[in-house]
Amino acid sequence: MTERQTLSFISKSLERAGLHPKTKYGQNFLIDLNLLDILVQGSDIQKTDVILEVGTGMGSLSKLMAPLAGAIVTVEIDRDLQALAAKELRGANNITMLSCDALRNKNHMRDEVLTAVRDRLASIPGSHFKLVSNLPYNVATPIISNLLTVDPFPERMVVTIQKELAQRIVAEPGCKDYSALTIWMQSLCDCEILRVLPPSVFWPSPKVDSAIIRVTPNPTKRSRIVDLEYYHSRLRALFFHRRKFLRSQLFTATQDDLSKPQIDEILQKLGLAPNLRAEQLNVEQIIELLEATRVMTAANPAASIE
Repeated sequence: MTERQTLSFISKSLERAGLHPKTKYGQNFLIDLNLLDILVQGSDIQKTDVILEVGTGMGSLSKLMAPLAGAIVTVEIDRDLQALAAKELRGANNITMLSCDALRNKNHMRDEVLTAVRDRLASIPGSHFKLVSNLPYNVATPIISNLLTVDPFPERMVVTIQKELAQRIVAEPGCKDYSALTIWMQSLCDCEILRVLPPSVFWPSPKVDSAIIRVTPNPTKRSRIVDLEYYHSRLRALFFHRRKFLRSQLFTATQDDLSKPQIDEILQKLGLAPNLRAEQLNVEQIIELLEATRVMTAANPAASIE
């Protein structure tokens, strides 16, 4: 590894191949070897683990993980870069390389990627699924959030992402970073920032700081949400106009299902003032609120709408 993932190695390898980092793919290579170690150590990789890596890059992280993991599925959208990585990874027979976009669209993972992960999981008794990646900034949010809706969902996600996104994931109610993404992640997972990274540890250097974050899906938290799809869609709608008052925003989020008197009934029952804003509610209050709307909708699907 001492010769891999350094600025000199990456720049010269790309130059020899007539390539350069592509902004449209969010290619910023992590060039501090110690930070790759933090990614791996934070993932606690075992021989029963199937690792998904999004953004193969030069293959350095996959090469570091291969001796530790049961299997690795690594995805690279840039075919030219994947060809270079394939040379680095030859001989590692537990690595499956895919050349495609890891996303089918912003709300769904690509089926090919999930199929490859499930096949590897089926081949290893007692296996566990983990995401370990230096994620391209432009796909970080949909990758992390969408993986919480797949079957099986990851046991752990340890990734480098933009610091601003990491702060949104761990934010507290009432602050500017608190959002639907915050609540979605904290409703289902334990989230912690492991390290903040300056631009200088990447090449090319981004204009913003980054962070290594560990996200651990929590089955106990997940079990509180009866209908994950309903919760996710209504949660996003609830924060669509975040400065609107709670009563108005909740009606907008559920207007196909509930009337204004029903919204008032729910808010009164939960002791929530209609002139609160959604960003003032903690995660538990949001879960309770949206479950109440789901139950009322199920009990009275033909409610007339005012």
